[in-house]
Amino acid sequence: MAGRSKLWTTLDLDADGKQVGTVNLPHSVTRSAYGVIPIPLAVVKNGDGPTLFVMAGNHGDEYEGQIVLADLIRTLDPGAIRGRVIVMPMANGPAARAGARVSPLDGGNLNRAFPGDADGSPTWQIARYITDALVARCDLFVDLHAGGSSLSYLPFVSLVLTGEDAVDRRAMAAARAFGAPRIIVWGKAEPDGTSTTPARLHRVPKLGGEYGGSGVVSRSGVALVARGVRNTMAHLGILDEAPRRDGEPRLMEIKDRRYYAYAPCEGIFAPAVDLGDQVTAGTVIGHLHAPEYPARPPVPVAIGHDGLVLCMRAIGRCEAGDCLVHLATDRDDPIVR
Repeated sequence: MAGRSKLWTTLDLDADGKQVGTVNLPHSVTRSAYGVIPIPLAVVKNGDGPTLFVMAGNHGDEYEGQIVLADLIRTLDPGAIRGRVIVMPMANGPAARAGARVSPLDGGNLNRAFPGDADGSPTWQIARYITDALVARCDLFVDLHAGGSSLSYLPFVSLVLTGEDAVDRRAMAAARAFGAPRIIVWGKAEPDGTSTTPARLHRVPKLGGEYGGSGVVSRSGVALVARGVRNTMAHLGILDEAPRRDGEPRLMEIKDRRYYAYAPCEGIFAPAVDLGDQVTAGTVIGHLHAPEYPARPPVPVAIGHDGLVLCMRAIGRCEAGDCLVHLATDRDDPIVR
């Protein structure tokens, strides 16, 4: 966390109008001694009012949010809003350009690098800028994800409980307005380094969520994210309209590691359940096959909890320790305390 961020932009984040440009990460290499890595950034502002900061491309192989936010930058009219929207469609620019979860420059996972380090490698420098220059300015922070190349998800918007009542209530209200079919409450704090970290530092409500996966673009995921971002602006009063959603979301939670199943050995994962199935503790969720050892019977993998299959591995070949499935369960208390 040492020092102030070295990233810079020519955009005036406090000026009215629409500005589209980049935040620039200094990057001195043999090809370019005084070079920078440009990361797209835009701000749309009209007078006083709330600020929404919305980003995608935290993981570069998650595409729905990147598509929606690029479209938002092109189409959002300053005259149609009150307040400010800051948009970062490719937060980890190097990873997004590579279509990879982590950066090709330093192997950094941006969603494990927060709050960042101004003197660190590129991913940690990006995290520091987001923490200090963007999250610190906003009234609500939305970080759009998907399952990436290795996972497939049922769509949901999510929040992490902070224990601070006012922040948690604002996050839940925004999650309801988003309009996803499910709201996932992470009952425990995410590991240090996720994008929840800067939100907590600045006491800003934050939404996450997953809207696709399998390394492809989901048409329904794009539509859901586009509507959700617009609903979020309406909820904050940035747009003068009511949020649109299809009925009440299903409120669910993920409590602990019993909700996950991991590969105990290498092999090819053949699922025995589907996304959306309800399972009970002890259910065999799939088998690991080893064609290279044809005499070895397939290894069954069981889940340790009851719940809804929310996420499933999208790649057949596995190594020991790869996540195969994770669950969610219904949450009884609709009010976050």
